[in-house]
Amino acid sequence: MLERIHEIPGVLLSADEYLDDFWPNFRKIDDVFWKLERIQSFREAGEPSWVAMMEGDWDRSLKLIDDKPIGVFDSRGGLMRECERPAENFLRRRIRIVEQPVTPYLQWEMHVLALRVATVEQVRVLDAGEVAELEGGRRLPELVVLGTVVMYEVTYDEAGTHSGARRIDDREVIEACHGELDKLFAAGEDFRAYYDREIVPLPAPRVSV
Repeated sequence: MLERIHEIPGVLLSADEYLDDFWPNFRKIDDVFWKLERIQSFREAGEPSWVAMMEGDWDRSLKLIDDKPIGVFDSRGGLMRECERPAENFLRRRIRIVEQPVTPYLQWEMHVLALRVATVEQVRVLDAGEVAELEGGRRLPELVVLGTVVMYEVTYDEAGTHSGARRIDDREVIEACHGELDKLFAAGEDFRAYYDREIVPLPAPRVSV
């Protein structure tokens, strides 16, 4: 089902419409919050630590990451305001698919995730080769799944800037995706082991703007 998400009917939302739709549904979450990430580079122009990395100041980028409070997800997977937390607790799981060599963005994101894994998210890492059979000629989608309430295929432009989403409400589709996400998560490598082995030893990323 995951490889067919682009074929499933959905409601097309702009970036602003997506945020307006996301938060009311987020407060109604009734099961696992899933995040599936496949794209290797995004633009995070509103994130100071990403900007510092893009400017070539890796030490400052890491310091800004370390100084940022640990929170929970926003709609793109980043931090959210404390007041936006739902009343009840729920599992937060992310599957991060990685290609080699690791992009500067991914190297940066892994340091961000390292601060959250212990208390906020459960993260597993999958090499792109492990999902090759699923992908065929089209990569897996960027997904945000709010329990059984709703699922979003999050969209980006060619530069990797968030452009909106497609909202999918079909409960049977969401249930099928839950099962496949469970399998991918089980097959993935524990984030901390991957991070310590593959990310920590890397030199500062070389960014070409």
